[in-house]
Amino acid sequence: MPNRFPLLDRFRPLLWLVGCLLAISAATRLALLVVTGSGVPASAGNWLYVFGVGLGYDLLAALYFGIPLLLLLWLMPAGWLLRKRGRVPVGALCLVLLFVLLFVAVAEWTFWDEFQARFNFIAVDYLVYTTEVIGNIRQSYPVGWILTAVAAVALGGFVATRRWRRAVADTAGFGARTAVVAAWLALATLGTWLVNGEMKERTENAYVNELAGNGIYQFFAAYRSASLDYPRYYRTVPIDEAWAQVRAQVATPDATFFGPTGIARRIHNPAPEQRMNVVLISVESLSADFSGTYGRPDSLTPQLDALTKDSLLFADLWATGTRTVRGLEALSLSVPPTPGESIVRREHNEGLATLGEVFRDKGYHAMFLYGGYGAFDDMNRFFSHNGYDVHDRTDIPDKAIHHENVWGVADEDLYTMAMQHFDADAAAGKPFFAHLMTTSNHRPYTFPAGRGPWPQGKRSSAVAYTDWAIGDFLRRASTKPWFRNTLFVITADHCASSAGIAALPAFRYRIPLWIYAPGGQVAPGRVERRVSQIDIAPTVLGLLGMDYDSRFYGVDIFQLPPGRERAFIGTYQLLGYLRDDKLVQLSPHRKVDTLRPAYARDVAQPELPEDPALTLQAISYYQTAAAAFSDGSMRQAALEREARAAAATPPAR
Repeated sequence: MPNRFPLLDRFRPLLWLVGCLLAISAATRLALLVVTGSGVPASAGNWLYVFGVGLGYDLLAALYFGIPLLLLLWLMPAGWLLRKRGRVPVGALCLVLLFVLLFVAVAEWTFWDEFQARFNFIAVDYLVYTTEVIGNIRQSYPVGWILTAVAAVALGGFVATRRWRRAVADTAGFGARTAVVAAWLALATLGTWLVNGEMKERTENAYVNELAGNGIYQFFAAYRSASLDYPRYYRTVPIDEAWAQVRAQVATPDATFFGPTGIARRIHNPAPEQRMNVVLISVESLSADFSGTYGRPDSLTPQLDALTKDSLLFADLWATGTRTVRGLEALSLSVPPTPGESIVRREHNEGLATLGEVFRDKGYHAMFLYGGYGAFDDMNRFFSHNGYDVHDRTDIPDKAIHHENVWGVADEDLYTMAMQHFDADAAAGKPFFAHLMTTSNHRPYTFPAGRGPWPQGKRSSAVAYTDWAIGDFLRRASTKPWFRNTLFVITADHCASSAGIAALPAFRYRIPLWIYAPGGQVAPGRVERRVSQIDIAPTVLGLLGMDYDSRFYGVDIFQLPPGRERAFIGTYQLLGYLRDDKLVQLSPHRKVDTLRPAYARDVAQPELPEDPALTLQAISYYQTAAAAFSDGSMRQAALEREARAAAATPPAR
């Protein structure tokens, strides 16, 4: 009897693969939904949205994922699927693709555990730095056992479903097969054109939106959107109006602008300049809520808590982003987090006007010291081309290391290296500015044995260790002749977690800041005003009484008139502006939302009526920051040209 559906027989393995993808994707979605717990309120509407919209993304992912098998089945001559010469390569490819699907499911589970999100731009970045990422995975998880289990499940599933995959006839002609391939590729192309990763973000619960996605699809969508041009994707205003808005916001009593437009200005501090050394420590993933000083009953930071009474404490400080490079960008450049990649990782980011350049101009030795390999995230290249001498893991002899993992040496070993440089500068009579970036408070959360009663491999233990290491560093530093003439600035690069019910959860961005002067040059106290991470650099320079040329977007908080406090928070796509208990959120497709920010816990951030003045300020900050990097006006040379031109003309206030 002739076969009535020859194409169905020929492409039966492809239909099997689609079925496997849909089943594994649904199971992954269910598992992530369960582990999210109360983050997704139990309701038929949420579940219907997660699995209904998710099915659409799964089908689109299947169109892409099935292309290798589609092409093999297209090109294989008629009759081969019934013979060993055809069954073996098709079966081998099916087994490999099934293994990949199961591996992706496991990878999604671990990624969700760390970031509470589907694959995104972080996953894309991680492919670039395979040494650190693979090493981190190997040190954090039993990779051998996991791969063995995935292979066993893949083989078992492959054998158990062989009846659904095997063709019973193979008579489809080349023309008919070509029509199927053309239709399949046309659907894939149409899906690429009509669908994007943001279309699923229609609910107020970010977890629901994330769960409705598909990890494979989201990965490639993130790859396409890793670079976002502000004028193309975000709402804009006339650029002159934008600059005027920002200029009004950064105008402070200590500032004299160089010209009638722009924000380049001369900062003059009436207090005498203090030639103090400055040690800026940005601690990996140090959320404010780890500390008893910031309200945690079972504090993980007793050493820092003990430092509070002798420090200038900032109680309302907000990180600009959720990754280390965003914190480094804010601390060195004092600029809001423009969309896409951090400036630290972009091309043509050399010669910018940085905090290091300010200190170098004052005769300081400016350094960036990192406990890991600074090639990661282009940190070495950025800092070495922007006014800093760079020292990283490669400068530390193996015999001097108490412990290391894939991310770097233990914090105490970073501090030991730093003090060697400080001693050398002090002996040469040269003041120093050092920005230290720690690594111990990062998965796999390992540290030297014997430092405390903390089990290895837990975040809370890593926080306790990094706190211990800071206390140990200050105790050792206290024996040095340079100690009492040094200002210690201790903060975080970003918080430990980034996700929440809201797409841009404000409560995830609160970080600590202690400014400690053991010689008493800066009086202890508590600052309750809202401060952005980009304000740290100009505030420290103000405490030192320094005069300098600036094009920073941050300001000295002690010079900022009351009522103008604001903060910037963002992801690689969402740009937030916190002011007056409102959050203006800018997103692609020129969308602007005004929300009630959740400051203390993981709850929805309801919409508020738009405040046109705040919307204009938010757009102006982000639009001009993106423009300044693109047109080169963020460079040190451009600032120096404006300063020289201003010296020949009367100043404009």
